[in-house]
Amino acid sequence: MRINKYIASSGVASRRKADELIKAGKVKVNGAVLDEPGYDVLAGDVVFVEGKKISLSEKKIYIALNKPTGFVTTASDDQGRPTVLDLLTDIEERVFPVGRLDYNTSGLLILTNDGDFSQLISHPGKGVGKTYRAKVQGIISREKLARLRRGVDIGGFVTSRAQAEIYKELPKHTVVDITIYEGKNRQVRKMFKAIGNPVLELERIAIGEVKLGRLARGSYRKLTAKEIESLKV
Repeated sequence: MRINKYIASSGVASRRKADELIKAGKVKVNGAVLDEPGYDVLAGDVVFVEGKKISLSEKKIYIALNKPTGFVTTASDDQGRPTVLDLLTDIEERVFPVGRLDYNTSGLLILTNDGDFSQLISHPGKGVGKTYRAKVQGIISREKLARLRRGVDIGGFVTSRAQAEIYKELPKHTVVDITIYEGKNRQVRKMFKAIGNPVLELERIAIGEVKLGRLARGSYRKLTAKEIESLKV
């Protein structure tokens, strides 16, 4: 099995992240730092990632978490900030987040130990929509809504077509539901900034057919078989 797939199947990280770990010299096979990203793991090989021995994970697990603000979407943080894994108090399997939500964004986050599944739903070509509810400064006109839907320049990159609808209008603010099909860093915040309406609060409320629903902030649940299959289609 190719090393990046082996790492992903062990529940450590996605294949893409595995490639980054290999490039950074954080993967060892049989005691030696691996410098071959195309290496095939053989029976009897001992693999370490960041100093920890790994093995193939047999039981696949898929979790929906309502991430609060103030948590980072990583396994550890060099600044000592709490991570989303700190919220999983009774999950024995080693899991990792699929994609990211930034520190000040709350809402739906999927975690798993299935690297192939993570790769599948994270790939831009798959077209899995991520829906956010954004409270923004000011009023969103029809013209601005149309710009969000067509795509906006967020600094050297023009976003693809999006779905955008007004959820609520307030005297000085607007709440907008927006679905994007890419995963650029802080993309939704940059889109609203580009049209002159900075984001004040941001929450992800859906990933494909998986909805946040009434899941309490900081709580989590396992995905249903139907939800898992909907993301694989």
